[in-house]
Amino acid sequence: MSNMFVADVGGTNIRLAQIENGQIKAIKKYLCTEFDTIAEAITQFGDDVGQDSFEHGCIAIACPVNHDLVKMTNHTWQFSKKALRDELSLSQLHVINDFSAVAHSLPTLSADQVIKIGRGEADPKGNIVVFGPGTGLGVEHLTLTAAGWQTLDGEGGHVDFAPNDEIDIVIWRYLKEKLGRVSAEEVLSGRGIVNIYSALAINAGEPEDYNDPADITERALAGTDTLCVAAVTQFCRIMGSFAGNLALNLCTTGGVFIGGGIASRLGEFFVNSEFRQQFEAKGNFAGYVENIPTYLINEPDHGLLGALAYLLQQTKETN
Repeated sequence: MSNMFVADVGGTNIRLAQIENGQIKAIKKYLCTEFDTIAEAITQFGDDVGQDSFEHGCIAIACPVNHDLVKMTNHTWQFSKKALRDELSLSQLHVINDFSAVAHSLPTLSADQVIKIGRGEADPKGNIVVFGPGTGLGVEHLTLTAAGWQTLDGEGGHVDFAPNDEIDIVIWRYLKEKLGRVSAEEVLSGRGIVNIYSALAINAGEPEDYNDPADITERALAGTDTLCVAAVTQFCRIMGSFAGNLALNLCTTGGVFIGGGIASRLGEFFVNSEFRQQFEAKGNFAGYVENIPTYLINEPDHGLLGALAYLLQQTKETN
């Protein structure tokens, strides 16, 4: 199966791998800026791993992929799926959103590729959801069908932010005045950490010393600034409430997974936070979610693994 490749494309890097016996191998990472087109990067990868051509490929990419023309949001690359398939002489080329790839990786992850938070046991055939606070807030549900795992696309990161305690109300009022409408992404993202910090600072009559999420999280993890600690603490609580809402939306007995860069960088701070308590704080429906497991993804190659899972499923259906 070495005639297959997968790619995980972000705004800065493209990571590629060959497929052999259903596993990824020969992972290579390149800067996107090193190539004028994505075709050049894939061709270079083939040269570097000694593969003259590929028959099948799957590209997970950080931008909308609904149409034939794919335009990257945070890079200059754009391409026609059909033209790229022909240029690379592929029998099949699949292009999926990067968060769809994350979702497809979930059923393949082992216990040592995730960090379990709290109680609950996963139903291997149950619905799954993944969300990821990062630059924005991605959300993807996954359900098992007769044809395999199917993603349920949507814009779950842009639902309304629902305050659950007095601190949340302070944050909501600050953002309501600033933005007019407060979405979940405005609190669960990099800028969300800054928004929470600013709201708490203004409410306490203290100066807003930091406007970079990295500065705030660094001081929170070090415990050197009480306002930063409070902001990141509330960020984790809000994340738990949001995760519980996602579990309620589609009965995700297969688990709730957290991706994105922020939660993993918080490490033990997040694991020891009130995330799980807030996840289960659903009143009369606490019993509905308390046995649903929650996991922090701890696998750097999950984008490639998801592209692999999707590609294998598609080639199986074709054959």
